[in-house]
Amino acid sequence: MSLMSLRNEGKVAIISMDNGKNANNLEFAQQLLGLLKQVEEEKTNKALILASSDEKNWSQGIDVMWLMSSIQGGKKDDVKAFLSTMDEVYTLMMQYPMPIIAAMNGHTFGNGIVIASACDFRFARSDRGYICFPEVDMNIPFVPGLIDVILKAIPQYKFNDMILTGRKLGAEEMAEANFIDRTFDSAESLNEGALEFAKTFSKSRAIFAEHKRRLHKPVLDALAEKNPPVIEAMKILL
Repeated sequence: MSLMSLRNEGKVAIISMDNGKNANNLEFAQQLLGLLKQVEEEKTNKALILASSDEKNWSQGIDVMWLMSSIQGGKKDDVKAFLSTMDEVYTLMMQYPMPIIAAMNGHTFGNGIVIASACDFRFARSDRGYICFPEVDMNIPFVPGLIDVILKAIPQYKFNDMILTGRKLGAEEMAEANFIDRTFDSAESLNEGALEFAKTFSKSRAIFAEHKRRLHKPVLDALAEKNPPVIEAMKILL
């Protein structure tokens, strides 16, 4: 089953998440990684937009029902594969040879925020969608390297508030914290704005990749060093 689609507007690639809440499970992770690699392989692409076709959601994060049923059903290898594949996604995104723009048209929760944080720019609707970390209410701790990914995009003071309270924040408040780069008053203006911005990039893909590798080296190292032992031990639930 296809959970997302790929199209192009000239030299701008657009990956659209097309599964409603766009909950993150193993199939989601595998498809996203595959499309990211496909976009990367097309040398004419100069920018990537990560969007959603749902009217209300960009991504509601981890598919908790899938996660719990996998653990209870003895499919821990699937859970490990999901976590490891998502780490591959973040690692690829943070050294991608072109800018990645998150066009956040609705709710963005938990692991969805991690995906947005791995992007280079974040645009959002001001009139729809909350941003929050519900993990504190669900008794689910973060895999440690993901905190490093988040902190590349969200100031620590704001993340401290969000991770401990679980409160839902709007795009304007997150723009004040510099997590959101630009806000728009409708889905149409968001999509137009993201595409217009993406089309401004025509720089060398090699310099993008190298700049991002150097800029994000501490985060890339954290993913490589902190997460594998935690994933292997399945220390993801309290």
